Formats: sequence, structure tokens, C-alpha cells
Amino acid sequence: MERLEAFEKMLADIIKQADYEKERMEKLKAEGKEKTATYRQFFGNRFLYKMILDKYKEYGLLE
Repeated sequence: MERLEAFEKMLADIIKQADYEKERMEKLKAEGKEKTATYRQFFGNRFLYKMILDKYKEYGLLE
């Protein structure tokens, strides 16, 4: 059961972090800071989070 709980926690953390970074990106974009290192790092992270969440969906672990 510990393993399942770890997967559930990981999923929740990824979703939370993805939402946080999306929000930050929107704020940076509104301030005209799309060329900052922070914005670019968040942009790269979004691809990673999308790939992970797509895998969860592929295996029926996420709707």
C-alpha cells in the first residue's frame, strides 16, 4: 500500500507544481518577461509535466 500512496502523492505534487508554474508564467507574460530565465525554465518544465501526466492518462491513472 505504501507504493500506491507514493504514486498518488507524486501525481498530486506534479499537478500542484504544474498549476503553480502555469500561474507564474501567466504573471511573467503579463509583465512582458517572456525572455527571462525563470519563464524559460517554467516553459521547459511544462513539457516535462505534460509528458508525465500523459503517461498517467495512458495507463488509466488520470482522467
